Amino acid sequence: MKAIIPVAGAGTKLRPLTYTQPKALIPIAGKTILGVIVDQLIDAGVNEFVFVIGYLGEKIQRYIDRNYPNLSCTFVTQNDRRGTGHAIYITREAVGEDEVMIVLGDTVCDYNVKDVLASTVSQIGVRKVDDPRRFGVAELNDKDNVVRMVEKPLIPKSNMAMVGIYYIKETGKMYEALGQHLAQPADENGEYHLTSALQLMLEQGTQLHAFRVNNWFDCGKKETLLSTNAILLKQMEDDRGQAPLGVYSNTVVIHPVNIAEGCSISNSIIGPNVTIGENTKIESSIVKDSIIGSYAELQQVVLNSSIIGSDAFVRGLSQSLNIGDNTEIDLA
Repeated sequence: MKAIIPVAGAGTKLRPLTYTQPKALIPIAGKTILGVIVDQLIDAGVNEFVFVIGYLGEKIQRYIDRNYPNLSCTFVTQNDRRGTGHAIYITREAVGEDEVMIVLGDTVCDYNVKDVLASTVSQIGVRKVDDPRRFGVAELNDKDNVVRMVEKPLIPKSNMAMVGIYYIKETGKMYEALGQHLAQPADENGEYHLTSALQLMLEQGTQLHAFRVNNWFDCGKKETLLSTNAILLKQMEDDRGQAPLGVYSNTVVIHPVNIAEGCSISNSIIGPNVTIGENTKIESSIVKDSIIGSYAELQQVVLNSSIIGSDAFVRGLSQSLNIGDNTEIDLA
């Protein structure tokens, strides 16, 4: 079983973090977005991976080589960002005719991967959403078979958004449909969508079935990334219990948190919902609902709903106050 993971996007909505770090490598709940996806697939028995890289692709490759040294993987470079359809099409030589699992590199979902891989027909992951206009949308019949797919429709006829997970058994037909799609003009943004090729497969008689994911965690923007971090931290502690932490001088830790190895923390309050990367130093600070990268240093700061990149230094303002009765001071 092979898996294709496209991770060539620039992650513009998460800048400035993604100027120097691919979106897929942003830390979340003690891992990275890409690490969560790869671990899910490995646990389900997927043993070959094809990564579509582009922007900062060498960092993706180094991360996989370092953290998954025994993984059988191929890296395919998408030099021009021409959409998910183009990204999948350029993997055709690496994949061949094998059945394939496709998981977009910013798609973190809670679902049973083994059940999907055991299916006798091709599968597409879906989730009901309030505003389907921002997503690819699948129209289903009463047996959850897909009857039509549209990318970001202006007037949606369904509220079932496609979450970016696909299990394709008819791989040859998929690449043939992608070739037909790429022979047509691109959309107004110069992109080709996998959704359009899958719609061609439907029209040519391929059966596609929809499965519902339990949860779909959005990692595309700062606010939703922090929310996802909080949900996954709580889920990890519910499943595995609280992870053992180091000894931190005069520090209160409020769970759920994930603090990597090598961190030095003193005179601080950490948590809840905080992920801290390795070898980070925090002094006299309060940090909650935040993601802190590796090798960062925080001194005398109060952080809430923040993302701090790796190797960053943040120091706050320290005051000494002698305040009399009936006084109001606003230091905001």
